[in-house]
Amino acid sequence: MAELLGEQDRRDALPALGQTGWGAVPGRDAIRKIWKFRNFSEAWGFMTRAALAAEKLNHHPEWANTYNVVDVTLSTHDCGGLSALDLDLARRLDGFAGGAAVQTDHSLPVESLCQIAARKP
Repeated sequence: MAELLGEQDRRDALPALGQTGWGAVPGRDAIRKIWKFRNFSEAWGFMTRAALAAEKLNHHPEWANTYNVVDVTLSTHDCGGLSALDLDLARRLDGFAGGAAVQTDHSLPVESLCQIAARKP
């Protein structure tokens, strides 16, 4: 069973992840990141690589996909919060994302290219 990250591990790892766009989830011991790819195919390719890595780790993310956007939340359900598995998977996901844009302000609405295009007259 995974163990919650200790305070020192959090101080060591979370700032670097924060610089890449991972942010705390309000009200949960979890981290979240939102990637915006150029199109659905790139988003799907990312999700495929992410799924294979998650399966190898036996650690599966909470995620949503709308066209070119992939929104991921990581938390370890076995221990009820962040564990080393989350840090490992976050780093792997960052490596798979290539040049995708990152939405760092999680308080803003998350919009895909389809939703943006639908608003245009």
